[in-house]
Amino acid sequence: MHPIFQVANREIGRLFQGKIYWFCMIIAPLISLGFFISLMYEGLPTNLPIALVDMDNTSTSRALGRQLNAFEGTEVVIQYQDFEEARKAMQRGEIYGIFYIPYKFTTDASTGKQHMLSFYTNNSFLIAGSLLFKDMKTIATLSAGAVVLQTGRAKGYTDAQIMAQVQPIVIDTRPLGNPWLNYSVYLNNIIIPGILALLIMCVTVYSIGTEIKEKTVRKWFNSAHGSILQAITGKIIPQTVVFFIVGLIIYAVLYIFMQFPAHHLPPMIVALFLLIISSQALGIFMIGCFPTLRLGLSFACIWGMIAFSISGFSYSVDAMYPPVQALSNLFPLRHYFMIYVDQALNGRDLIYSWPHYIALLAFLVLPFLVLRNLKWSLKHIPYQP
Repeated sequence: MHPIFQVANREIGRLFQGKIYWFCMIIAPLISLGFFISLMYEGLPTNLPIALVDMDNTSTSRALGRQLNAFEGTEVVIQYQDFEEARKAMQRGEIYGIFYIPYKFTTDASTGKQHMLSFYTNNSFLIAGSLLFKDMKTIATLSAGAVVLQTGRAKGYTDAQIMAQVQPIVIDTRPLGNPWLNYSVYLNNIIIPGILALLIMCVTVYSIGTEIKEKTVRKWFNSAHGSILQAITGKIIPQTVVFFIVGLIIYAVLYIFMQFPAHHLPPMIVALFLLIISSQALGIFMIGCFPTLRLGLSFACIWGMIAFSISGFSYSVDAMYPPVQALSNLFPLRHYFMIYVDQALNGRDLIYSWPHYIALLAFLVLPFLVLRNLKWSLKHIPYQP
C-alpha cells in the first residue's frame, strides 16, 4: 500500500475512535445549519412591538396609527397618553420604538402650519431599531405628502400638479440578487460556510497536535515512510472527504430545500471544495508556526473568528482602512464570499471570479513554507500542556 494510503487508513481509525472528531466534523456544522436556518426562517423580523403616543386623538391621528400598524415589520402593541410611560417601557425592553403624535397635529396640518412627528427607536437592538426606523420614517413621509395633497386640493390644484411637488423625482428601486431582502439568504450563505471553515482549521490543528500530545509521532511517520509531506497528505485526505460531504449536505439544504438563489451551482461546489482545502492548508501553516496544540488552536480560533468581521458581508471592505482591505485577502472566507456574490447571487460569467479561485488555490502554498520546521518540531519538541 502506498504510504499516503497507509496514513489515510490510520487516520480513518483515529477519526472513528475520537468523539471530538465526530462532533467537530459532523454534529457541530449540522447543528449550526439547523440553528441559523430556524432562527431566520421567516427572512425578516416581523411584528416588532412599538408604542403609540397619540396626544392629538383625532380621526386623522388614529388613521395614522392604523397605517403604521399595517406594516409587516411593525406592531402597535400599546398606546400611551404620556410619553414618560412609553419611555420607561422602552427602557424595560417591552417595546423597541415609540411613535409620538403631538397635540393639535391635525389642526396644524389642515391649516398649512408646520407640524412635527417624532419617533424613537432603541438602537441597542440594531436590526429591530433599523427596521422600525424605516417604517416610522415612511409613515412620517406619507403623512407629510397627505398634508400637501389636502392643502393643494383646497387651493384648486389638480392631483397631477400636487404630486409633482410632493414627489418631483420618482424612485424605482430594484434590489438585485436578493429582491426579497431576506436576511437568511444574505447571512446564512456565508455564516454557515464560515463556521465550517473555522471548524476545519481547528480540526486540522488538533489532529496534528494530538500526535505530539499522545506521543504517536513515530508511528505516524513510520506509516508515511518518514516523509512529512506524505504524512500530512494522508492525514488530511479523510478529513477532506468528510468535510466535503457535510458541505454538500449544507448546500442541499440551502439551495434545494430552502431554494436560496443559486444561478451557477457547479462553480459554487468548486468554491466549497477550495474553501475546505485552503482552510486545511491554513491550519497546517498555523500548527507549523506554533507547533504546540494549545497555541495552534488559539491561532486557529482567533483567525477564524476575525474572518467573520473582515470578509465583507457584515461591513463593506471598501469602507475599511487600506491596510485592513489588504489584510482581508488573507482570509479564505473573503474570497469564498466574493465567489458566492458573483456566481450564486448575480450569476455573472465565471471569468469575473477567477482571481478569487486562484487566491484560494494560493493558500495551498502555505504548508510548504513550514513543513521543514513542522517536521523538526514533531520529532524534537516534547508535548507541553
